[in-house]
Amino acid sequence: MAENNPFPGENNTGHFWDDNLRELQNPPPRWWMIGFWLSVAWWVLYSILYPMWPMPFETEDGEGYTKGILGWTSIKEYKQGVEQVQAVREQYDAQIADMTAEEILQDPGLTQYTLASSKVLFGDYCAACHGSGGQGNPGYPVLADDDWLYGGNLTKIAESITNGRKGAMTAHASILTEQEVDTLANFVVQLSEGGAGSEADWELYNAKGCQACHGAKGNGVLAELPNGDIVTVGAANLTDSIWRFRPGGYESAKHTILYGVNQVGVEGTRDAVMPGFAQLGQLDGKLTPDQIKMLTVYVHQLGGGQ
Repeated sequence: MAENNPFPGENNTGHFWDDNLRELQNPPPRWWMIGFWLSVAWWVLYSILYPMWPMPFETEDGEGYTKGILGWTSIKEYKQGVEQVQAVREQYDAQIADMTAEEILQDPGLTQYTLASSKVLFGDYCAACHGSGGQGNPGYPVLADDDWLYGGNLTKIAESITNGRKGAMTAHASILTEQEVDTLANFVVQLSEGGAGSEADWELYNAKGCQACHGAKGNGVLAELPNGDIVTVGAANLTDSIWRFRPGGYESAKHTILYGVNQVGVEGTRDAVMPGFAQLGQLDGKLTPDQIKMLTVYVHQLGGGQ
C-alpha cells in the first residue's frame, strides 16, 4: 500500500479512505505537549494535596482513602460554611428570643429575616397539607386568604400551631329528615352566594341548633368582644363563598350535614385534624417556642393575617 501512496513524503500511515482521507503521523504541536505534561504534573500534585487514592484498608479514623497533605474535605468545608451561617444567624435569633411576634412585625429587618428563615420550617412542617405558598392542598385550609375558622390574629395562629385543632360537627343522618337535610343544604348554598335565606330557612336553622356553632348570623361568630376580637368554636362561616371542604356546593354541604366532621364510627365523616407541634415527640417534629413564634409571623404574613 505504501508503494502506491499518492502523497509521497507526507509522513502518513499509508491507509486511505475515499481516495484522499488519510491519517498523518506528525508529532503534536509543542504548545499542546507542554499543556499535556503540565496537566499530568497538576494531576500528580493534586493527588498529593487533596484526598484521592482509595485504599484497600481503612485508616485509624475509619476512612479508606488518602487524605492529602492539606487535610481538605468537602464535608469539612460544608461544616465550616454552616458555622459561618450560624454565626450570622445567632445575632438575629438572640433578638427574636426576647421579642414577641407583635414586636418582630414592628421591626422590618427582623421581619424579613423571620420570613426567610421560616420558609424552611413551613416547608418541613406545614406545606404537605397547606401547600408551599399557603394555597391549601385538597382537603386542607388555605392560609393565604382572610378566612379563618379560629381567628387569624397572631395569638390565634400561635394557638393553632402550638396545640393543634380538631373540628367537630355532629352527623345528622339519623337526626334530620331527608327534606330537612335538603332544605339546610340549599340554605347554606344560598347564604354562600350572598342570599339572605327565607324566614322558614332561619327557623329550621335555629330549631336544629345550627346557631350554637355557626352563630346567629351564620358567619361562625358567637360573640364580638369590645376589643374587636371574636368568639368562635371553629365552625365555618356559611355566609362567604369559601368552602372548607371542596369542591363545595349543594352536594358538599349535604355530605357534611349528613356525616359531620371527625365523628367516630361514622363512615363518610369529614376528616379535619391538625396536630399540635408543641405536643409531639422530638423525633416526630416538635417545634421550639421560638420556632413556633417565627412560624406564627410567617403564616400571618402569607396574606390573610388579621
